Amino acid sequence: MGRLIPIKQVGKQILEASVRKHRNALLILLLAVAVVPVGAQAPGPADLNAISQIKDEGFNHSQVMDTMSYLTDVYGPRLTNSPNVKQAAEWTMSKMKEWQLANVHQESWGPFGKGWSNERFSLQVISPRPFPLIAYAKAWTPGTTGVVTAEAVWALIQKEEDIEKYRGKLKGKFVLTAQQPEIPARTEAQFHRLTDAELVEEATQPVPTARGPEDRFARFRAQRELNEKIQKFLVEEGVAAWLEPSPGDDGTVFVSGGGGRDPKDPPAPPRVAVASENYGRLVRMLDKKTPVTLQADIQNKFYEDDLNSFNIVGEIPGSDKGKADEIVMVGAHFDSWHSGTGATDNGAGSGVMLEAMRILKATGVKLRRTVRIGLWTGEEQGLLGSRAYVKQHFADW
Repeated sequence: MGRLIPIKQVGKQILEASVRKHRNALLILLLAVAVVPVGAQAPGPADLNAISQIKDEGFNHSQVMDTMSYLTDVYGPRLTNSPNVKQAAEWTMSKMKEWQLANVHQESWGPFGKGWSNERFSLQVISPRPFPLIAYAKAWTPGTTGVVTAEAVWALIQKEEDIEKYRGKLKGKFVLTAQQPEIPARTEAQFHRLTDAELVEEATQPVPTARGPEDRFARFRAQRELNEKIQKFLVEEGVAAWLEPSPGDDGTVFVSGGGGRDPKDPPAPPRVAVASENYGRLVRMLDKKTPVTLQADIQNKFYEDDLNSFNIVGEIPGSDKGKADEIVMVGAHFDSWHSGTGATDNGAGSGVMLEAMRILKATGVKLRRTVRIGLWTGEEQGLLGSRAYVKQHFADW
């Protein structure tokens, strides 16, 4: 999901912690790829030298935070098929080539669908008392026709039968259709850095199983089907925009898609995810029959020149002729949602994998097998890029 944490220093600390959290795992991976023998024999002098080189490069000459800063600060959100993700990919490939990785290229997959970007966004209350709203356009939805000022309406729709209550009453209005979200009380800090002992304990825990997945998926499908009917109704009504609460709290806003990527998909109205605290205030005012006027200026763009997406691939060829055709894969998803900078989801993963490849190349350690990196797009829409890679190179599943 897309995320906004509106305190710069907190965001920086979380990003650095996310990268540090992977550091030990990264070093273990590098050591395993570079020096662990096939048998159970103890590492020899050459192996110990490689270990020393990897540790020195990783701890004393790291470039991971600089890589992360380019991906998140300079290029920002990397929504699949958006201009941002394509520009970030070009920069990433240029760095991989600068590090002298081999066979650096993009592998096309698809069709994925239209690209999309938000070019301008503002939403605020005009009356009874002016204040700005923390909100974001949902991906693959249209914008407003210029600046729009209109009445807000709370049209609570919890089941299909509720739609008829509002037919013919919503044209040109900003429409809220959901309940006021419940915001949990926070008595403890949500952020906790795991100690070494806790990390060891986590590593020994069994893989958790999903609790009631069938029931959860059934609820999800039911809500999705209802949303599709609400969306069709609101398009027919000609609303100014559909305002929906974000599931986040404490200033965190989760934003995803709201329209179709396929050019043949049904049309959507402008859709906006509103911070839960702001959405609740609007609902409470409207519930008191207090007239509320909003003003919005939303400019979104669609891109239909190329409906395919891509994965980024590069490698370090193995030095053992008998093993070089065996591939050790590292990878992470490169895409993100559009409302944040895609730092923790999943810039950190991409940055760490790129750093792993850089360290292996910079140290010059001899790799028996070929090490290949894959950076996937389309993950946020259902693991699409990595699935396409498996299908293209191995088998359909």
